[in-house]
Amino acid sequence: MKFKIGDNVAVLDDDFSGVVVDISGDEIVIQTDDGFQLNYRPEQLIRMGGSELILDKSQIDPSKDAVQKKKNYQVKVKGKTSQPIYEVDLHIEKLLPSTKGMDNNDILTHQLDTARRQLEFAIRKRMQRLVFIHGVGDGILKLELDYLFGRYSNVSYQDADYQKYGVGATEIFIKQGANRI
Repeated sequence: MKFKIGDNVAVLDDDFSGVVVDISGDEIVIQTDDGFQLNYRPEQLIRMGGSELILDKSQIDPSKDAVQKKKNYQVKVKGKTSQPIYEVDLHIEKLLPSTKGMDNNDILTHQLDTARRQLEFAIRKRMQRLVFIHGVGDGILKLELDYLFGRYSNVSYQDADYQKYGVGATEIFIKQGANRI
């Protein structure tokens, strides 16, 4: 499916949508309703028309004969009640395929470097909120993250939503227009 700047699109594997703001090669940049700019490949997106998704035959699984017999392929999208939150899972098994040869200090350093890079990315992309999932453990990573976040004048943070993340996550709020120390 061909996309053009200004198309309303939905992300197939995520629960949000946006508007195409840039296309370069086989990468499409969408801007979500809350101002996030995210990159996707065309096969990860579906064009939307108003409140309905517009699918063409190439996007329908050929094994589903009942769907193929219809001439117009449209699926209703329910209204979304929550805005997407950029989540960064800092569990080392999510960051690296193996920790062989690494000691605890190496692992902590890699997790903190990842957190710093992701926070800088969020600031550059003008995201307003993100969540770092760090787990409970001994609390050393959380303590180091608190120190890292405290170095930014445009960042405030608190424990993330307990019902969604438990006690092992921190939610970051980025104030736009403020400078980093």
